[in-house]
Amino acid sequence: MKIVATALTALVLGVAAAHAAEPAQIKTMQNEKVYTDSHGMTLYTYDKDAAGKSNCDADCATKWLPLKADASAKAEGEWTLVKRADGSTMWAHSGHPLYTYHGDKKAGDMTGNGMGGTWHVAKALNA
Repeated sequence: MKIVATALTALVLGVAAAHAAEPAQIKTMQNEKVYTDSHGMTLYTYDKDAAGKSNCDADCATKWLPLKADASAKAEGEWTLVKRADGSTMWAHSGHPLYTYHGDKKAGDMTGNGMGGTWHVAKALNA
């Protein structure tokens, strides 16, 4: 009986691991549901990105930090992966690459929203 219970536990854990958590969370900030990273930092989209392509490189990427994906990350549903010019991989939601802003100092800050008229908080519209 102990062998069956151990095998069943291993099976359940294996299935749970196959369905990894989404790369972002949804938080309500300033009466809006927005995406944040695992530390509660606001995520942003960039109007100059193309669907599935990041156009924020070099100096831009030092101010707007890409939401990096682990090498083992797998796209699922609306969450996709974008290969960057430097060879790294970042997360995108519905084709929009996601970034944090270096000017946000603590969880809940949204100081990058509207910056340059091209940066916007990533809103969780269907949540």
